[in-house]
Amino acid sequence: MGLPVPLPGRRRRASSSMRAALALLPLLAAAQALHRGKAYVREKVCQEYKILGKENFRTLTIIDTSRKYSNGTFQEIGHLVREIVSLAETCCADGADPSCYDAGSTALSEKSCGADSPFPAHPGAAQCCSQQGLERKLCLAALRHPPQPLPRFLQPSDRELCHAFRQEPREFADRFLYEYASSYSQAPLPVLLASTTTFLSMVSTCCISPAPTACFLKEKLERKTLSLLTLTSNRICSRFSAYGKDKASFSSLASLAQKIPTASFEELLPLAEDAAEVASQCCDSMAEDCMQKKLLEHTARVCSALSARDRRFAACCQGKNLMENHFCILAMPPAPATRLPEPLEPTNKELCAKEGALHATRFLFELARRHPNLPEAVLAKLYDSSGKLRGECCSSKDPSACWDIKRQRIAEELFPFLAKADQLCGQYHKLPFLEFKKRLRDSLAQPEPEPSPAPLEQLLEQRASFASSCCLPDAPPLLCTSKVSLELGELCQGDSCLLG
Repeated sequence: MGLPVPLPGRRRRASSSMRAALALLPLLAAAQALHRGKAYVREKVCQEYKILGKENFRTLTIIDTSRKYSNGTFQEIGHLVREIVSLAETCCADGADPSCYDAGSTALSEKSCGADSPFPAHPGAAQCCSQQGLERKLCLAALRHPPQPLPRFLQPSDRELCHAFRQEPREFADRFLYEYASSYSQAPLPVLLASTTTFLSMVSTCCISPAPTACFLKEKLERKTLSLLTLTSNRICSRFSAYGKDKASFSSLASLAQKIPTASFEELLPLAEDAAEVASQCCDSMAEDCMQKKLLEHTARVCSALSARDRRFAACCQGKNLMENHFCILAMPPAPATRLPEPLEPTNKELCAKEGALHATRFLFELARRHPNLPEAVLAKLYDSSGKLRGECCSSKDPSACWDIKRQRIAEELFPFLAKADQLCGQYHKLPFLEFKKRLRDSLAQPEPEPSPAPLEQLLEQRASFASSCCLPDAPPLLCTSKVSLELGELCQGDSCLLG
């Protein structure tokens, strides 16, 4: 029973095996299309299967399937992996009937659509299963679960790792690959492959070492950069997937504005656009070093531009390990609120001009640096809504009248909400959680002398949940977008909602 990674004594071979797998990653895109049944897909999958061998092919399939169906159970992923590997093993054998692959992939799609399908459930599967033939296969192949709000993988202690490894090496490796890949499903596939391979190699080496504690310490230090790359790239690509390139750029801009409010829009915008470009180039790239190389280049540019401007950036950038420097900047809390003059709002003419989006973004930047604790999800919602408002007013018969009405509502409703959200997250950052909830309960009870306990407790839990989920720098974008919409519901009047 072999592990999907080389055992101790074969570590030199492990490295070359991993490089071979990484070099073949472009072919893995074909494995995601196993349902397609096209001859050229079969040829690519079979080429990959024969070069990698069954075990490495299986490892890649576990990782990629766990990423794609990140909310599936271990048993569901196991069923799908067995089917995929069996299909490749049977139909890629020498002398296999050319129709074997097409017939097998058709049978797999039919099994996926069965009422008792053992594969991961997906809300869009019913629509796919209403189609026939190639259309059904293509539709099923395109399905993908949304990422988990927060990574669920918790690394056990060294002793627990070795106990599980010795009991059942294959089961241990499979479960680790599933848990890690589904937790960090937005990290690029090459990053996940490298990270999981080195982790399993560490376990298989240190658990038979005469000095396991020292071995684990040495190995963990060696893979620290790779671990940080996995964490940060998962975060970066989660936002890119949820937001798209333009809003991801704005998200980076707002984050920088809150961390260094003394920097100008012109200084920070190129850095934010560069961050979005890294995500655009590398989140879906199969190139082995794309994310690490581009991210380190971006970190060097940020450090060069901002170290002299802010001592906190200078402290993060003084290390020799650029990945650690980048992680330090990501984890940097917002700067204390600074006294800045009221921002100049763009004129109606500017908002409806060719560069109206840029004028709107500049104003949102000014709001971000004046509200350092305002959650990213709120700012992202503002970014979306600014585009909708420009589309609505600039295409109306009387843009000026439209903008005048919107500006009045923004002043009366939106700005007070932003101040409250900024204060809520500011208190969440400063206070222990129980003290935070106590003060929050007191503040919610003030408007009503004798509030009904049930609505007060419901509102308290809603606000506390919002703060604990969305006030943090690594807040899950999809989850927090829905929570922001819930909080902003009171600003909507009938079918007209200020924030879309």
